Amino acid sequence: QVQLVESGGGSVQAGGSLRLSCVVSGRTFTELAMGWYRQAPGKEREFVAAISWSGGSTYYVDAVKGRFIISRDNENNTAYLQMSSLKPEDTAIYYCAADRQYYSGEYGIYEYWGQGTQVTVSS
Repeated sequence: QVQLVESGGGSVQAGGSLRLSCVVSGRTFTELAMGWYRQAPGKEREFVAAISWSGGSTYYVDAVKGRFIISRDNENNTAYLQMSSLKPEDTAIYYCAADRQYYSGEYGIYEYWGQGTQVTVSS
């Protein structure tokens, strides 16, 4: 059974930084491409970023380009989302997702999902 466990969320003031982690178990990590999504209160879940199996390719939604960095550590089965220059509109529950296919865009269909971690940015 594949499990994804996020951590690293919290409360931060605007302009601050947080790093989210997603530990994957139950499947060979290098067979999985990873993605991050978020869902703000009252809004639909939206794509944030994706990274390929080796980490050689990444893709970001325009709203986070230049502020967020997605990465992965294949030795430790962990994906990361480094978030900087945070804004109140980044407030959401952040989910990591995994799939055997890498989606270089916003419309991937991910097979595996974590439970989410809350990020709150105050002004």
